[in-house]
Amino acid sequence: MPEPIGSDAWPARSLLGELSPPARRELLELGTEVRFDVGAVLLREGDTHQHVFLLVSGFAKVMATVENGETSLLAVRAAGDTVGEMAAMSGAPRSATVTACGPLTARVWKSGELRGLLERRPAISMALTGMVADRLRWANRRRLDFRGYPAKVRLARLLVELAEFYGSPRADGAVIGCRLTQPELATMVGAAETTIHKVLRDLREEGLLETGYGAITIRHLPELERLAELRTTRAPGARPAAADSTTSDQ
Repeated sequence: MPEPIGSDAWPARSLLGELSPPARRELLELGTEVRFDVGAVLLREGDTHQHVFLLVSGFAKVMATVENGETSLLAVRAAGDTVGEMAAMSGAPRSATVTACGPLTARVWKSGELRGLLERRPAISMALTGMVADRLRWANRRRLDFRGYPAKVRLARLLVELAEFYGSPRADGAVIGCRLTQPELATMVGAAETTIHKVLRDLREEGLLETGYGAITIRHLPELERLAELRTTRAPGARPAAADSTTSDQ
């Protein structure tokens, strides 16, 4: 099998990162392999299809349309994550659109395949439930940040979490392999695009951040954590401490 099986090959908070090698292998053999180019749509908001994707490589963006018609970035998903599982389990229409940030490989499962797997493998069911709970906590933290911190701190907190969940370590920092635009970062931290432009410029001038095509590089993660007013320092990929409690779902 070409895909890596070891738990260290997947982000710790992802479904594949949580599972034992036999369970991980079973997921990687379920369904069929599909590939997407940058910008391709995996799932579309409002659709009633109930298939699920397990991301094997690459990054995807989870977007939703708000009441004024604008599009808002809700989350980033990476290899080891699933997208579409909530609609598959509930039967409700898709609540978000998922697009590939770059070349992406996934396993596509029919909803019946997922249900059958969860029924016969309780450990996988529990891991999937835990992953959904983590997503709810993450979304709640974003909402609390909106009320309690200025934009620069909110952005620092977001970048630290993205680095810890999805970053590739380097020296004192990490590379986030999914390039996020300024409007997307603005929606994720609840700030004006002009404010995010200034904050990013400040972070670059302070030597904490580099932005380039296809990636965001954090040059000094401990210093960014200090700016983010986070109490602990964790290696990229480590699970964060429990916090308050929401989105999942596509």
